Amino acid sequence: MIAVAADKLEVTSLLGTKFYSVPDDQHAAAAAEKALAGDPKNPELMLKAALAHDAIREYRESIALCTRALALAPQNADLYLERGHRELGLRQFTRARADLERAEKLNPKNSEIYYHLGLSHYFLGEFADAAEAFGHCVELAPTLDSRINASNWWYASLRRAGKTGEAAKALATITPEMKNTEPHTFYYLSMLRFFQGKIAESQVVPLQPPAGNTDVEAELRFDTVAYGVGNWFLYNGDRVKAEQYFRRVVKGQAWITWGFVGSEIEVAKAARGN
Repeated sequence: MIAVAADKLEVTSLLGTKFYSVPDDQHAAAAAEKALAGDPKNPELMLKAALAHDAIREYRESIALCTRALALAPQNADLYLERGHRELGLRQFTRARADLERAEKLNPKNSEIYYHLGLSHYFLGEFADAAEAFGHCVELAPTLDSRINASNWWYASLRRAGKTGEAAKALATITPEMKNTEPHTFYYLSMLRFFQGKIAESQVVPLQPPAGNTDVEAELRFDTVAYGVGNWFLYNGDRVKAEQYFRRVVKGQAWITWGFVGSEIEVAKAARGN
């Protein structure tokens, strides 16, 4: 087993790798906890503290805070969304699905809820349900960037569900004139262009991940794109090339990214002979 040096143990991955929180900047979390100490029954302050712990990958603390807050505010969809989001990161997919389904019932117009609900279904292999959730997310997306991000997962879910015709229609909604605003959305848009056959594989993903995993942002981008492209090879029948991409991703340390989680699931399946 591989141990990644850091702070608190957060999760042991499906591959037996131990992953930890990051201890480099705890000031925001400490400040949020101090504010909460002054008003310990305030669910909104609990949520703020949970978000502060997220920033240093202390997902267990975040989940505990949301659980405390939900005892006081059981109809708060944002708390279910936050707890479900972090349960996904800890590979607690069934718990996440339950929390996100509850959030959906409380706030059926929130695109972020559908995005994470789609991920919970997707990581559980419930691809048709994932596609339905991501379809709602695309419909409700408040910005073009959000729509592009969700469309990537919508397309992937439909392909994994064997709904090739519907996937083609979803992909066709990404028009040539679409442009990203947020920098990270460029990578999702590039993947969609690759899926459309508009650009080559070499234009989408770098040949190698960031050297030594010293650039966190670069690793996040690499994991996102490498998983997406590997996934494309998977549902187009080239399992060998797909697994090459997935294995490159899980060598890194960005265990919180969805591309990392997806790659980990596929590598674990391969190890079991699935």
